[in-house]
Amino acid sequence: MCGLDALTRNTQYKNRDEFEGLSDKAETKKMAPVPLGCSLPPQTLYLRTQQQPHKFSDAVCCCASTASTPQQGLSKSRSNNTESTVVAGVSLKPIVVNGNPPTSVSAPGRRIIAVGDLHGDLDKARYALQMAGILSSDGQDLWVGGQTVLVQLGDILDRGEDEIAILSLLKSLNIQAKANGGAVFQVNGNHETMNVEGDFRYVDSGGFDECADFLEHLEICDHNWEEAFVGWAGVSKRWKEDRKVQQNSWGPWNLVKRQKGVIARSVLLRPGGPLASELARHAVVLKVNDWIFCHGGLLPHHVEYGIERINREVSYWMEGLGTEDDYPHIPFIATRGYDSVVWSRLYSRDTSDLEDYQINQIESILRETLQAVGAKAMVVGHTPQVTGVNCDFNCSIWRIDVGMSSGVLDSRPEVLEIQEGRARAIRSKRDVHSELQVVDYT
Repeated sequence: MCGLDALTRNTQYKNRDEFEGLSDKAETKKMAPVPLGCSLPPQTLYLRTQQQPHKFSDAVCCCASTASTPQQGLSKSRSNNTESTVVAGVSLKPIVVNGNPPTSVSAPGRRIIAVGDLHGDLDKARYALQMAGILSSDGQDLWVGGQTVLVQLGDILDRGEDEIAILSLLKSLNIQAKANGGAVFQVNGNHETMNVEGDFRYVDSGGFDECADFLEHLEICDHNWEEAFVGWAGVSKRWKEDRKVQQNSWGPWNLVKRQKGVIARSVLLRPGGPLASELARHAVVLKVNDWIFCHGGLLPHHVEYGIERINREVSYWMEGLGTEDDYPHIPFIATRGYDSVVWSRLYSRDTSDLEDYQINQIESILRETLQAVGAKAMVVGHTPQVTGVNCDFNCSIWRIDVGMSSGVLDSRPEVLEIQEGRARAIRSKRDVHSELQVVDYT
């Protein structure tokens, strides 16, 4: 049935579908679209503002209910042909998206949830989203976040066996969120770019199997990509269970299955492949209000090159769009090298082995980058933090990859919440006595 590297080297510095397919019939036939006032023409991103000192306070927070957005009192009002949403008597301006793929987002008054690397662990992904108060806990995968904006920081692929299911879940939640005045955004990480390159070194065996299963599912859906893709999160478990029942211990047959999975993955993720084209919808660097989100880290030379240019070049490459020699070139500045956007660990590495002047250099680079893009702080993933979600350099950088996937550290999920000029880590529901740091940016 068819349903909708080791730490980086010791670094020293001496228009596609409107708002990701809102107009697609396959998506809108299940839910009437709600205009968000999205605007896709490119605009200049690089603003310069003065950073303000941050205020610190401690708060004891324990469960998802403290993070939930109230759903009562939701209504719509129109003024001068502009739709706004009213929650609890407060009118919020529409979400405005600039760039294709999205480069900057204006989401006035919205609560923002940022989730780090998921690496194919669907159970942990669902738990993190439920803990943040944006995913229903009844098994129906319903968006309950109201007008919340969710940003996932990449590395959904590799190390786990439910990669496509997570991508499917996020796409489904995005459709639902837009109908409620919210939104879901993703940024691509190094494991997304590696797979589009054909680098499958870190693919779990179950990941290859999922690719083969999904192609069969797509065929059952008469190759209706949107229907098959959006619905995969709801049916993938049954496919996986059926596959395990049919497992054969005969070695040669398993080899044939593995080859089938590799071929399926190549078909889906080669530049221009259907799954690579889905990834091409997402940015490498995204600015939401005055926060920067990227997988590894944004550096001054990336800003000088141009954030929108980086996003566009990576997107074109993933879509397989030809250049002058009809071969899509890999955007080196974004996807290759220890100081590229998706690989940099400058802001998230352990600094205990560095001298003070080196730490000061890193902070200076971060401050220069944030000033260049008019942002107050940056949020990154990529490097697992054994101490959990944390911030540094006067909380101008947040590190939110906690290695939650069972294929990485199998740690408890944690997410970052940004709301009303304040940021805090939200930890597991079981962590009821943790003292969570709240940072006030107002």
